[in-house]
Amino acid sequence: KADKMKVWNDIGKAYDDNKPVSGKIISRIKGGLTVDIGVKAFLPGSQVDIRPIRNLDRLVGEEFFFKIIKFNPRRGNVVLSRRVLLEDERENKKEETLKVLEEGSVMEGVVKNITDYGAFIDLGGIDGLLHITDLSWGRLQHPSEIITVGDTVNVKVLKFDREKERVSLGMKQLTEDPWELVSDRYPIGARVSGTVVSITDYGAFVKLEDGVEGLVHISEMTWNRRVKHPSKLVDVGDLVETQVLNFDKDNRRISLGMKQVEPNPWDVVAEHYPPGSIIEGKVRTLTDFGAFVGLEEGIDGLIHVSDMSWTRKINHPSEVVKKGDPVKVVVLSVDKTRERLSLGLKQLSTNPWEQIGSTYPVGSILTGKVVSHADFGTFVQLMEGIEGLIHVSEMGLEDGQSAAEAYPPDSEVKVKILSLDSDERKVSLSITAAQEGSSAGKYSSYLNNNSEGGGTLGDILGASLAAQMDQTDLSSDEEQVEPPSEEARADLSSDEEQAEPPSEEAQADLSSDDVAADAEDGGEADKSGEGESGKA
Repeated sequence: KADKMKVWNDIGKAYDDNKPVSGKIISRIKGGLTVDIGVKAFLPGSQVDIRPIRNLDRLVGEEFFFKIIKFNPRRGNVVLSRRVLLEDERENKKEETLKVLEEGSVMEGVVKNITDYGAFIDLGGIDGLLHITDLSWGRLQHPSEIITVGDTVNVKVLKFDREKERVSLGMKQLTEDPWELVSDRYPIGARVSGTVVSITDYGAFVKLEDGVEGLVHISEMTWNRRVKHPSKLVDVGDLVETQVLNFDKDNRRISLGMKQVEPNPWDVVAEHYPPGSIIEGKVRTLTDFGAFVGLEEGIDGLIHVSDMSWTRKINHPSEVVKKGDPVKVVVLSVDKTRERLSLGLKQLSTNPWEQIGSTYPVGSILTGKVVSHADFGTFVQLMEGIEGLIHVSEMGLEDGQSAAEAYPPDSEVKVKILSLDSDERKVSLSITAAQEGSSAGKYSSYLNNNSEGGGTLGDILGASLAAQMDQTDLSSDEEQVEPPSEEARADLSSDEEQAEPPSEEAQADLSSDDVAADAEDGGEADKSGEGESGKA
């Protein structure tokens, strides 16, 4: 009992003299901890440390100095505080620290707390913030990668606001800035190896050394333009070989290239695929303006829609080819600088527009098939892929008759080529001219045959002339036959019964005397025939 009284007396004296006492934390209770200082005392959780401690259990068994803040021996009540002592100690250290603290000074401190954006360092009574960007010249995801709570570190004072007592610290500033030597270590064109530390949609960052990273843009990763994302080529942690393309020391940027360490396939494209050569590939993708054909790794060629057909108007390449189709094409041109290869499908065959001029020259009469009608005329197919236009004025339609009624689709018509423009791909046709040309030919045949004593004009022209040309005018005073065309024009007069052939070829075959004689004989025969016809 005497010992117990002595303990209480010592505790009371320490309380009166405002002196700390030593004690051991023995257990955790509601609201705080139980501390043995000779008698059991209560340490509230708020008085354990300057900052709140979440896990009080970890302090059980630890010994500290405490200050008695409440003392009631009659009730056996003693309340302690460790925080008061820490604050007093901190205030004393702070006064000493402020005497030597200044911007640029190097100080020793203890890591008190770590956050996502940095760490708080106790410099001695005053805390400073060590931001994550000032921890290292290199890339950090979190400060805990290089420091932990309780570590003793050397830091440099970057900024100090004495009034607000705010201190900004830096660790990387204690070492040399690696960017100062970048131009010497990594000259443009040099090949360097590094580790992929980050991947973005536009490229990959490669660590060359601590604090120095370069960007390999996706366009500089491979000669193959098909790669849509860098992750298709590299992963974080990969060791890659690159070439220095450019650097900006002021903005701390280095541009790197991976494809530059590989041979450029476009350097030999012109040799492998000379213009005019026929090659094979596979349709890789379709666009509105054409189809891309894969030839080899990193080499694609474009078939433009205008190079897919000589005769058809292609609105979309899917009308001709599908993705994945193997195709045979002609190399049209190679642009190494722009890395473009132009291909053609239609060039595998002869341009029909180049043939039509020789096959069907202007003036030719041929049979075509009616394709469609428009307000201004009718389109007729002359041969595969070749269409011509018959203007309404060249169709010989009767009053009130439409082109569709006279010449329904898919019907065949005989037409004459009036004009042809291969460059513009236009052919002008005429039904009227074709009919006139046919009548003129029959009339020439009549003249030639009659000179040899052959049949009459009616025998030769017959029903064909009467059906096609309603131009013959038979007069009782002047018995004349006037074919409708200028080429087959014949004038039979009562004074001089002559027949003049409609074409220069017929004129060349008959002399002026022969024409007069034949016309006289032919005229009598004609009159006789017409007379009989009239009687009939």
